[in-house]
Amino acid sequence: MSVQAPSAVVLVRPHNFMPNEATALDNAFQTALQMPAHPGDRQTLAAAARHEVSGLAEALEAAGVTVHVFEDHDETRPDSVFPNNWLSTHAGGRIGIFPMYAPNRRHERRSDILDFLKTHYRVQDVIDYSGLEMDSVFLEGTGAMVLDHGSRVAYAARSRRADPVALERFCTNFGYEPMLFDAVDADGTAIYHTNVMMTVATDFAMVGVDLIRSAGRRREVMERLAAGGRAVIELSPYQISNFAGNAIELQGAEGRVLALSRRALGTLTAEQKAVIERNCTLLPVDVPTIELAGGSVRCMIAGIHLDRRPVPAGVGG
Repeated sequence: MSVQAPSAVVLVRPHNFMPNEATALDNAFQTALQMPAHPGDRQTLAAAARHEVSGLAEALEAAGVTVHVFEDHDETRPDSVFPNNWLSTHAGGRIGIFPMYAPNRRHERRSDILDFLKTHYRVQDVIDYSGLEMDSVFLEGTGAMVLDHGSRVAYAARSRRADPVALERFCTNFGYEPMLFDAVDADGTAIYHTNVMMTVATDFAMVGVDLIRSAGRRREVMERLAAGGRAVIELSPYQISNFAGNAIELQGAEGRVLALSRRALGTLTAEQKAVIERNCTLLPVDVPTIELAGGSVRCMIAGIHLDRRPVPAGVGG
């Protein structure tokens, strides 16, 4: 088993999915859509998103990953399909709850999901940073941070969704070293979430290193990622724009898998795929509707790094 790759995940299946107008200004990955005026058009888009979440759940379960799917019928939560922005779990029974930039995303935080985790997994401590929203300080979970659980490094591209003060506080509480940097896309727009430009797996990492503005910081990030013999795959801006950096390594029944979108997989070179496949199986899924909202497969998955509670004898799972 790998400390980096969780064997269980949380997914949220939205019934009212819609690209969020409140996040479009700073998310260059979000497709500019005119909001459908006709209720039938909105329902078609939402139905496609539900289908894609179901497809991801089925693909992960077929690979032997434990999947907990929560339904969301709330009409005011267009981005609830991205639970990793408000929730992170950690070895030793710890959970982080995070402050969100867009006001209409803040009620994505759900007590029923937390109660489920406490019931079925060993949870010792929940640290809630959501009160930082009152001071306009934000840190959107494992969207804003990419965590190296083995080396205890938290990589973060500075943005309005990744505040250095909140990052420092998280790292102090959870025992990570902050690795903060400035990163921009080809148009000079700040990268809104670190997990669209970087994936850290057990034996390899993928990173859009050319997006990091400082040459010195680029070297430092590459050195830290490569420490311990990890292979580092450099992604081009084109690959990043097609969500090749938005992947997650998970532990399946027959070994580790790398979950990513089929769109992302289509941009990887044969050499890059060969490096990945030396260590885990590529697991592509189709999520074109979800990607309209500016996130892909990694954004849809909240990994569970908690120990499962034993099921008492005679009690169903």
